[in-house]
Amino acid sequence: MPREIMWTDSEEIGIQLQEKFPEIDPLTVRFTDLLKYVTELDGFADDPAKSNESRLEAIQMAWHEEFEDAKG
Repeated sequence: MPREIMWTDSEEIGIQLQEKFPEIDPLTVRFTDLLKYVTELDGFADDPAKSNESRLEAIQMAWHEEFEDAKG
């Protein structure tokens, strides 16, 4: 069973989002969509209501870093 993922695990979430959506540029994703993507990840176990703009921004930046690394 995968480790439980919480909102504070932005780096892990970024990695998983890059693996699941390698073709999406994270900077084009609206926060409403990002919230949906995160809460649908395998292992996500936190309360969706605990989401906020700063947490989503941290996740988006972690995902963007993974996206840039994957581009080479």
